Amino acid sequence: MNSISPRDEAPLPTTTVKWRFPAVHPEGYKYVGIAFGITLLATILSHVFFWPFLAVTAWVAIFFRDPVRTTPVGDDVIVAPADGLVTMIQRVPIPRELAVDLGDAPLVRVSIFMSVFDVHINRTPIAGTIRQVVYISGKFLNADLDKASDENERQHIVVEGRDGRRIGFTQIAGLVARRIVPFVKPGDMVATGQRVGLIRFGSRVDVYLPEDCAPQVTLGQRSVAGETVIGRIGGRPVSGISQ
Repeated sequence: MNSISPRDEAPLPTTTVKWRFPAVHPEGYKYVGIAFGITLLATILSHVFFWPFLAVTAWVAIFFRDPVRTTPVGDDVIVAPADGLVTMIQRVPIPRELAVDLGDAPLVRVSIFMSVFDVHINRTPIAGTIRQVVYISGKFLNADLDKASDENERQHIVVEGRDGRRIGFTQIAGLVARRIVPFVKPGDMVATGQRVGLIRFGSRVDVYLPEDCAPQVTLGQRSVAGETVIGRIGGRPVSGISQ
């Protein structure tokens, strides 16, 4: 039996990773610039206003931060499209706009609420082809309310995977959110966890899991867009589902 000496083993990495502030997404450059301009103007008028307005500028930059994410590998996983709090896991009727691609049968909906402190870049739950992007104008109710999925401004997206399975998810504007910004259009090819859009200033994202997919998150859990596995094809659910 041959033994492996320490010098035959693969060398360990010699570099280290240091924390750095995540990059600001280009969509936020304009807003950071406006906030900084107001800060300069306020400083000219009175130095008293410098620190409060500088804090607002920093918050705007933080809101539009776009951190690097490491996406799980596997054809059986569905990843979270948004950072935030899992507030609902329910079997519900399919929105009319999604029924064309997902069918009429009720599906399990996982709702993720994003506060103004969460990252607001949204990512696709699976790899595949964008089949549908439908924008619907509406109200600006609290995004944490169940009826927000039917009454608020929202945008539905359907992705078809290589196996033909289709996943629908919905970006929903909230009390403060006033703009849903898409990065993709029908026909685009996307990788799992790829950026597909953002919602400005607080909102919610609903994901409709296929019938053969079990939820892998629990109520009150925090999800990380592009990293947290929220569903697994053929898996066992880790929590109960509200009917």
